[in-house]
Amino acid sequence: MIPLFSRLGRRLFDAPYLLLVLTMLFWSGNLVVGRYVAGHVPPVALGTIRWIGATLIVIGFAWPFLRADWKTIRANAGILTILSLASISAFNTLTYYGLQYTEAINALLLGTTTPPFIAGWALLLFGDRLSRRQLFGMLVCIAGIAVIVSRGDLTALLAVRFNPGDICILAALAAYALYSVLLRLKPQMHPLSFLTLTMGWGAVLLLPVYAVEISTGYVLKLDLTTVLAMLYVIVFPSLLAHFFFFRGVELVSANRAAPLFYLTQVFGATLAIIFLGERPALYHGVGYALVLAGIWIATRGKSTVRT
Repeated sequence: MIPLFSRLGRRLFDAPYLLLVLTMLFWSGNLVVGRYVAGHVPPVALGTIRWIGATLIVIGFAWPFLRADWKTIRANAGILTILSLASISAFNTLTYYGLQYTEAINALLLGTTTPPFIAGWALLLFGDRLSRRQLFGMLVCIAGIAVIVSRGDLTALLAVRFNPGDICILAALAAYALYSVLLRLKPQMHPLSFLTLTMGWGAVLLLPVYAVEISTGYVLKLDLTTVLAMLYVIVFPSLLAHFFFFRGVELVSANRAAPLFYLTQVFGATLAIIFLGERPALYHGVGYALVLAGIWIATRGKSTVRT
């Protein structure tokens, strides 16, 4: 039995698109949970405890690798801090904070900006350009998401109004897009060492903000809803998704992985139907088909064109 799981683990580790699809599924669940507990669990508390919990779970396993990588960590403290700040400290906390105020249709719509943010950062920092196939696939994905979030009535998009929560989510998406692109500068480290370091350091960077939140009187209520939400966000979108994502990007590049971000909206709508009581409709099927077609188009061929 153990050799079987070992072989399956190795195959998964070298299957970038399966890793990325699972990542988007877990992140979709994170979004649904974040919406569900909005107003009940403080956003900075959710983000801080999430990453502290995840770090405590893995640090015992990662300690030998952290010790072996310590010289590399010290020599690359700057880029590791930026990666931790963008992915751990900023992205999730800003998302949780934004979900306190924004509507579901806005959150889904704003999620489609992640691949353009990635493309923009890649062009600005490294001169990478999307191929025509990737650009066309991205546009097809956006069309699919527009069908889903507008419920088949594209004129509904004209009525969307943005609030401070939307601005927070846009900032969160820009931060994670930056992290995705900067992963190419990640020093050579054991994956578990890198994951543990970024989670732990990102949590430490959040502590001053958490202290400010506590000082406002918005404190954590320890009940069943809070415990279940914490368990989910610690294990799935934190430990598993974070590891799966950077491994997937490592194998296929940020631009190649970017179109799969649209699966977050697809999975998110599906989870909302299952767990939040929303009813499926024809426009869901049309939108999902367009998203999957766009991903298939964009992930074929060469990953990037460099200038």
